[in-house]
Amino acid sequence: METNQAGNHCNGCIDKSCAAALLDDRETDLIFNNRYISKIRRRSNIISEGSPVSHILYLRTGLVKEYRIRPDNQEQILQIIKPHSYLGMTSLFGDRINHFSYEALTDLSLCYIDSDIFIELVRKNGNFAFEILTAVERDSLNNYHRFINLNHKKIYGRVADILIYFSKIIFSSEVLPIPLTRSELAEMCGTSRESIGRVITIFKEDGIISTSGKNIIINDIKKLENISKFG
Repeated sequence: METNQAGNHCNGCIDKSCAAALLDDRETDLIFNNRYISKIRRRSNIISEGSPVSHILYLRTGLVKEYRIRPDNQEQILQIIKPHSYLGMTSLFGDRINHFSYEALTDLSLCYIDSDIFIELVRKNGNFAFEILTAVERDSLNNYHRFINLNHKKIYGRVADILIYFSKIIFSSEVLPIPLTRSELAEMCGTSRESIGRVITIFKEDGIISTSGKNIIINDIKKLENISKFG
């Protein structure tokens, strides 16, 4: 992990969030003077479940896996977090203990912002607070609907849902450089690695998807959406 305490001022950051764009110069200076930037390598642990909340992490670049450990000591992946998002928000305003773990799926860049400073900005800047709450609510609804669907669909519908999730929510593209292992994909679908492999093979044979290297390419999004709907 590489860190950079100084760096360019937040006012000129090309990776600034929509919420941070609503801060005035004094508030932006406050963040700049109470943050540091880290370069994190792929598959590094970022936050561990049960650790105290000392900072809010802003994901500038890269992809992050948010997960928890179930009572059977298996991972439960909650969501994939894309750039320009904040990590640890759901734990900040509760008991100040991280209830989820975070792992870098790619090389990434993070801003660590002092949690007390972040709370101060939320309290004093209503527009900033509104953008933060909107983002948290959007993620919560996406995760809620995904887990509801997971419990009511067969394997074909579950796999279709995951591919649509990566296409529409994460990459905004029909070319999907999936950052998860086959086992992690199976975990997100609530099935086995072997079952995922069989469904992917069937989707390829039917021309719904194809593969190129590590990428999955959606060739027929309408068919995939129908499988998701009726699966």
